[in-house]
Amino acid sequence: MFKTIFALPRTVWLIGLISLVNDSASEMLYPLMPLYLASVLMAGPKALGIIEGIAEATSSIFKLVSGVIVDRTKKAKPWIVLGYTLAGIGRPLIAIANSWLWVLAIRFTDRMGKGLRSSPRDALLAETVGENQRGVTFGLHRSMDNAGAVIGPLLAALFLSMGVPLKDIFLWAIVPAVITVTLALCIKEPQREANPQASKFSWSLKGMPDQFKRYLLVAGIFALANSSDMFLLLRAREAGVPQEQIPLLWAAISLITTLFGTPLSALSDRFGRKLFILIAWIAFAFFYICMGLPGLSTYQIFVLFGIYGLFKAATEGVEKALVADMAPKGLAGTAFGWFNLITGLMLFPASFIFGWIYESVAPIYAFMFSGSCALVAFVLMAFWVDSKKEA
Repeated sequence: MFKTIFALPRTVWLIGLISLVNDSASEMLYPLMPLYLASVLMAGPKALGIIEGIAEATSSIFKLVSGVIVDRTKKAKPWIVLGYTLAGIGRPLIAIANSWLWVLAIRFTDRMGKGLRSSPRDALLAETVGENQRGVTFGLHRSMDNAGAVIGPLLAALFLSMGVPLKDIFLWAIVPAVITVTLALCIKEPQREANPQASKFSWSLKGMPDQFKRYLLVAGIFALANSSDMFLLLRAREAGVPQEQIPLLWAAISLITTLFGTPLSALSDRFGRKLFILIAWIAFAFFYICMGLPGLSTYQIFVLFGIYGLFKAATEGVEKALVADMAPKGLAGTAFGWFNLITGLMLFPASFIFGWIYESVAPIYAFMFSGSCALVAFVLMAFWVDSKKEA
């Protein structure tokens, strides 16, 4: 396996390194957002749900736009560079926000950058390697991405332990932003053949296999269960996890995903994507149902978050590899655009509904809602979606 990993093209490793640095900045701030909103801007779970829902929905729309454009123009690098630039500019500005509405505007810009870069980046990864290497390629990318998510929270915990104000921590995000954009400028794109299917802009699913359309629907239902991870950190804090351990808890999830993401995704190249997705979705449902239970100890919280880390490791790369498997030749960008659009758009109702139930009814019912949606998606994926590529 190690021989296969180290033999991957330079572009795969460079994109992975870019994601590592970028996520070091992003995940340094992510676990601090609920604390910043609650302690500095005096905003509650409803505001958090609105911010994250709108931000992710925005990202999803631009993922489709950039995916279709990259299939038409055959140029991914400009969108990757622009996307990381917008994100790099937006994050430090949170330090000067004086209301949650300003945070919403800044998160909008950040997520727009993510939307512009994600589908072109995924399409570039899919086109850089052969079909039998897609699992390990996307797994390596997600592992490196999550390695940054280990470094980021550890830096946040270090800053907090040193007494650095939350606003100042946000300002430090400018350093990795500059490094990320510089690395993105070094990307070299492969030569692409002209594709008649992508000769004009097409925003529809015309030409996509029926099984891919089914997979989109099922993935959308599962995305309705997968609300913002900030609610998990909020729940952990309310369950008694000390504030200074919240970044460490998030770092532990990312560490698990980093260690297991590549090998699990590589195994999907041999044993199939669908099996890994089904096992992971059941683990997700178990995790959410348990997180809603009252009286959880700090130890139980850490164990459950470990299960969540394994869920992420078994799905993040595999789900994208399955999209690449199902996509017709020359339409990988559009396929990733639609996948990212559907799963991302569902994050708005997912986060909004979850936040409303969490604050207006009770946390246990919010977590039960997510667990139930995951179980529905599991059944449909098992009996309705065929992961084999259509002829």
